[in-house]
Amino acid sequence: MGATAGGIIAAALQSGGGWRPVFAFGAVATALLIPVVLWRLPESLDFMLTQRSPRALGRLNKLLAAMGEPAVQEMPRPIVPPGAGPRRPPGLKRILAPSLRRNTLLTWAGFFLVMFGFYFVTSWTPKLLVEAGMSAKEGITGGVLLNLGGIFGTALLGLLAARFALKNVLVAYTLATAALLALFVPAASVYGLVLALGALIGVFVNGCVAGLYALTPSIYGPDVRATGVGWGIGIGRIGAILSPLVAGRLLDAGWSPGQLFLLVAAVLVLGGLIVRSFRIDRDDPSDWTPVALATAAGGPA
Repeated sequence: MGATAGGIIAAALQSGGGWRPVFAFGAVATALLIPVVLWRLPESLDFMLTQRSPRALGRLNKLLAAMGEPAVQEMPRPIVPPGAGPRRPPGLKRILAPSLRRNTLLTWAGFFLVMFGFYFVTSWTPKLLVEAGMSAKEGITGGVLLNLGGIFGTALLGLLAARFALKNVLVAYTLATAALLALFVPAASVYGLVLALGALIGVFVNGCVAGLYALTPSIYGPDVRATGVGWGIGIGRIGAILSPLVAGRLLDAGWSPGQLFLLVAAVLVLGGLIVRSFRIDRDDPSDWTPVALATAAGGPA
């Protein structure tokens, strides 16, 4: 919804005063969010219990009160798995340690491939629709439908993930996006059909990115979660930068829109296979928050 509203506002501002008002609006909106986040957005329980700062106990009890849970008298101690060594500070070396290296590399590859496909679709679809024979207005309409489809795609992802394993839902989303991309350009001669396919692509391609954001935190323990997910998103942004550049080069080399969409479909299939290879331990011993809090509050563990 924010992406769609932002695009509408940006178009209105740019038509009246060029690009500068667009950047000014974005700067002001972001600045207004900073005090709201500092005031109202709490740290997660996992983070506070892991970092254990001097003010953590007060913040913890404030958050527990907001959740309707009893206060604790002291900071709970984490449950250390048998044979575990001392905790090391988070960092790149930590997420590339032997126990996490496989999932970390898969996370990087998954983010790179999915964001490569996502930014190709969002950046090039209007232009490639025109290349395939549609008018400029029709191409822009197809781009708008991609964003509108994303509103429903991410909401649908949340509903499905409440009933099925998120990893399996995400794999299905990547495969559905790939199939729709393969059908998209051949359907360009039928205006209504291509718009419907555009909306469906928006549903699934936006869900692919949202699903990765939701899935990858479960790969890491709370002490390295932000580091692991942050690096994954950063590697994904490299794919986002390369995607429109590669598409432009291939167009200059004589590739047709249909060939480009098939290439990105193959990239997303590979991304789905990467996601399918994630190893997620649902009984991670580092996930000690419920037991530790119950013990510290004097309740049953």
